Amino acid sequence: MTQPSWKNSIAITGAGSGFGAALARLYAARGWNVALTDIDEKRAHRILLETGTHGGDNFAMQLDVTNAGHWRQLQESVLQRWGGLQVLVNNAGVAAAGNVEETSMQDWDWVLDIDLMGVVRGCHQFAGLMKRQKSGHIVNVSSFAGLAGLPFIAAYGVAKAGVVALSEALRAEMHPYGVGVTVACPAFVKTGLLDTFRATGPEAHAKVSRWMETSGVSAEQVAAAIAKAITDNRFMLLTHARTRGAWRMKRWFPQTYFRMLAKRSPGPG
Repeated sequence: MTQPSWKNSIAITGAGSGFGAALARLYAARGWNVALTDIDEKRAHRILLETGTHGGDNFAMQLDVTNAGHWRQLQESVLQRWGGLQVLVNNAGVAAAGNVEETSMQDWDWVLDIDLMGVVRGCHQFAGLMKRQKSGHIVNVSSFAGLAGLPFIAAYGVAKAGVVALSEALRAEMHPYGVGVTVACPAFVKTGLLDTFRATGPEAHAKVSRWMETSGVSAEQVAAAIAKAITDNRFMLLTHARTRGAWRMKRWFPQTYFRMLAKRSPGPG
């Protein structure tokens, strides 16, 4: 009996660059059906052309993760073409830097609406479909910032911490239906994140750019780690060795970890 086409299907937000583009290339090369979505439809189509033809039914479309209508259109498209969806990757995101009081309320709203509520919208749209299928996997791309409590990127950290909490709850809700959940928490990698980056001071852009350039981990390596986590049905994914050490320190030696963070926060004077 031939399995339904949705069994080898994946939809990716933010597929026009970074982790999303790397995942799209990886799964297209495996012959999967791939839905490449991005707020910039031209970027998504460019990556679609780069993926080549490997037997899958691939397509690109515009998806603004803050637009509920776009999410409905994506679900309608995958149902019409494939009859369902096996993997959803909530990857699209933006970043802002600045301390709590200096980050504008507009930037707080911007980051939370995209990085947290954009993921909520994706889960809300597709959780019911995957429950009915009794099969599927949802990947929510958070960040080590969502675990670390780092100063001066508070809005970004709060949004990404929300993604971790959402994923923990979703994992328990989906488990009885045979649907897996992964929350990926990468550190800095060279991606297109700086294209829309907002900061309260000019030094932040240069600092983040330097961290990206020297991370030692590529978008392709993160994509491969996410793909393996899907196959292994692994929940928490820390893609950088140094963040795995920092995460252990925070849990086992919280006061030592706090003193380390405090050194990054200059006092008055």
